[in-house]
Amino acid sequence: MKDLDLALIGNCTIGALVDTKATITWACFPRFDADPMFCALLKSEDDYGFFSVDLAECTRTEQTYLENTAVLVTRLYDAFGGAIEITDFAPRFKQHGRTFHPMMLVRRIQRLTGSPRLVIRIRPACDNGAGRPTVTWGSNHIRYVAPSLTLRLTTDASLTAILQETSFLLDDSVTLLLGADETINEAASEVGRRFLEETTQYWRNWVRNLAIPFEWQTEVIRAAITLKLNAYDDTGAIIAAMTTSIPEAAGSIRNWDYRFCWLRDSYFVVNVLNRLGATHTMERYIAYIINIAAGTAGGALQPVYGIDGRAHLHESEVSTLDGYRGMGPVRIGNQAYQQIQHDVYGSAILAATHIFFDQRLTRRGDETLFRHLEPLGEQARRCHDQPDAGLWELRGSARVHTFSSVMCWVACDRLARIARQLKLTEREHYWQDHANAIHATISTRAWSTERGAFVSTFEGDAMDASLLLLVELGFLDANDPRFAGTVAAVELDLRRGDFIFRYVEVDDFGAPENAFLVCTFWYVTALATLNRREEARALFEKLLSCRNHHGLLAEHMDLRTGEQWGNFVQTYSMVGLINAAIRLSIRWDQAF
Repeated sequence: MKDLDLALIGNCTIGALVDTKATITWACFPRFDADPMFCALLKSEDDYGFFSVDLAECTRTEQTYLENTAVLVTRLYDAFGGAIEITDFAPRFKQHGRTFHPMMLVRRIQRLTGSPRLVIRIRPACDNGAGRPTVTWGSNHIRYVAPSLTLRLTTDASLTAILQETSFLLDDSVTLLLGADETINEAASEVGRRFLEETTQYWRNWVRNLAIPFEWQTEVIRAAITLKLNAYDDTGAIIAAMTTSIPEAAGSIRNWDYRFCWLRDSYFVVNVLNRLGATHTMERYIAYIINIAAGTAGGALQPVYGIDGRAHLHESEVSTLDGYRGMGPVRIGNQAYQQIQHDVYGSAILAATHIFFDQRLTRRGDETLFRHLEPLGEQARRCHDQPDAGLWELRGSARVHTFSSVMCWVACDRLARIARQLKLTEREHYWQDHANAIHATISTRAWSTERGAFVSTFEGDAMDASLLLLVELGFLDANDPRFAGTVAAVELDLRRGDFIFRYVEVDDFGAPENAFLVCTFWYVTALATLNRREEARALFEKLLSCRNHHGLLAEHMDLRTGEQWGNFVQTYSMVGLINAAIRLSIRWDQAF
């Protein structure tokens, strides 16, 4: 049975998910949101849509990342003392003064002991699983010709063995380079060796420059690498997850395509990467946001865009893929692009605020950029008390959501701070006045005297987990008693065992069944804010135990079974892990 005990490899152009037996079960080409040519993760029949290395009489597997890299190593052992090692990665390194990150997966298979026999099966799909590419070959390559793309495998393995899927004795090593339909003039083994060496060095250098907390270093490093892998280098966009249509809960039909850039999620990603010192990813994303904002009419923003910045993400269901464990539908595209979500203005301005204050950045914010951001603030000012779908993207109702209003306040508040930094006194007063007015409105209409807490909607009484962010966003001071009251109400309504639900109200698809992992990380941070650090640390350790054996998290967790559900790897969840670790860790100067 398929599960999410998967590893992620990639290079910020493509990404692939690899199972414990070294089968690539998910990869889109030529970029994150394209055709899933390896799509077995969403197929019931294991007939095609995968890339496997099958060891005869395999009895045991081991799998780990090379330390501080995105390079995966899998060892397979047979019943007769034979063993092989498979090294999987996508090349990424500096070359000719720029970053080399081709549309390529590299697999190096090395004999470790004995006389292992293996079968290499490369069976890509095309058109969202509808068919298989045409296969042609030459002297040392095989071409997989799909209607929209041709993949070329260059290898020093027997082409006959691969084409006919016959077993062969591995006496030394083979290298498989799967990428663009371009001739590789060097020996495959030499290219694989050099790319591995350079890619390993790249990731270790990248990690070396991270400002990590003293505690939970391994966990934070893996989370940071994972976030980096979800950033699309070409445009700066950051996707929510590599996959589409992994259900939020078994049979829930809550199956969505997450291979796009949500402005809200991406802000949290770049914010945490900035805390770690990974400023390049932040700079690229800010450029993406500014390009989108410059192209909008009157400053109106969608909640989600394509990784190329496109606005239309038409959602449709495809019948050619069965779904995860047969649980359809499989959706391509996301209807959320049509929704009204007012929090996006705060998310965009929050992300851009870094560029005005962070002196490490090569490009600094100026008055021209500030003027480009002001239309977003005007939208926030107009929309702060208007109904929307909210951050949880309710499809069947619209209300005035407190979180959306708070983010509209954030937009105006940060514009005031930017204006102060730029010494634009008149604009500072303008935006501060609007921020104050919105703050007063929220404090009146979103506060429930009966509950002694802020509630999820104006004049409502229900709770949602985003209220745990009121201090993080600067709307409340940490010692404000209203925050303690709000956390207590969240605990009462949304805590189930050790975990926090995003909300418990019935929505378009019924009542939520599984815990939303990032909400529990928000709760951990809130506990730390309230000086309940021992509770926070214990819960954080519990959350760490929920990760798969590679340290990765999906979006949801079944409280009964401990199984992960939802699209994978979920950037939101990995952000929550890093933020909580930074908040809870002892300081370096207190460590030893």
